[in-house]
Amino acid sequence: MFSIYGALRRNGVLGINERNIHYINELNPRKLIRLVDDKIETKRLALAAGIPSPELYGVVANARDMRSLPDMMRHPDGFVIKPCRGSQGNGIVVIDGPLQNDWRLASGRRIRLDEIRFHINNILSGMYSLGAQPDTAMIEYRVKFDDVFSKVSFKGVPDIRIIVVEGIPVAGMVRLPTAESDGKANLHKGGLGVGLAMATGVTRTAMQHDRPVDLHPDTANPLTGIQVPYWDDILLMSSRAYDVTGLGYLGVDIVLDRDKGPMLLELNARPGISIQNANRLGLRERLRHARELAKEKKDAAGRVELGKQLYRRVDPPAPPVNEPEMVSA
Repeated sequence: MFSIYGALRRNGVLGINERNIHYINELNPRKLIRLVDDKIETKRLALAAGIPSPELYGVVANARDMRSLPDMMRHPDGFVIKPCRGSQGNGIVVIDGPLQNDWRLASGRRIRLDEIRFHINNILSGMYSLGAQPDTAMIEYRVKFDDVFSKVSFKGVPDIRIIVVEGIPVAGMVRLPTAESDGKANLHKGGLGVGLAMATGVTRTAMQHDRPVDLHPDTANPLTGIQVPYWDDILLMSSRAYDVTGLGYLGVDIVLDRDKGPMLLELNARPGISIQNANRLGLRERLRHARELAKEKKDAAGRVELGKQLYRRVDPPAPPVNEPEMVSA
């Protein structure tokens, strides 16, 4: 066991305890963490700062609010129901649109209004919240995902996770849904993590269940060499999230809407470390260098440039951009 630990240290892999002690505890005061644990508060801060975020259609906090639910759901392009204080994608339901007198889930299954109400009551009870505390249900705009990932994605909406240290973007990955993950971009449920070259936004390596993969398990298309659009905008949004929250160690989750471009999905004060497996590179050196560079006190655009310089200094070049072809059945 100690030999494995030593090998991980030598390869610059950041462990959970080290992350907790030197980054979360040192850089994220508890009074600020609440700003990102509450998704409604996060959305309010983002919109006030001019950072695009999916529109909030309504909030259900109690039985009285439930009476207004049909009005909140009156959107022909569908909507998303999510717990305000949920984590790891638990409790999120994506509704594609109406289906006769009922609704259609993203999976294609029919769902009735009483089932939706039952699910929202579970959210209110705290079934999906941090610490199982009573929660609030959010009804918001359903993202129509950009076609850039259509050949390497199964049904659901891919998202982009950027790790930001003191305002400097230091690591990124795309999270792709699979059949195993039931169309959700959730790594714990079998989604794919695809590492990104921070200087360019090109996909470079990939993993599933912390094991290297090269092809999407459902489409058989290659996962590397895909150019993420709006890359500079994504990095700038991620850097500005530091200014908005004051949190020094932050996971920024962004989705690409085909009509609206990049949108802030949520912020995470305790981002996981699987991003190292997705990139097949340890975070320790990047984080250490980033904290040194942060002393230069740049604005958001300046911090983005520092992040790109850091990537070029620490990491190998990314693969060339390619256009993966669809594999016929």
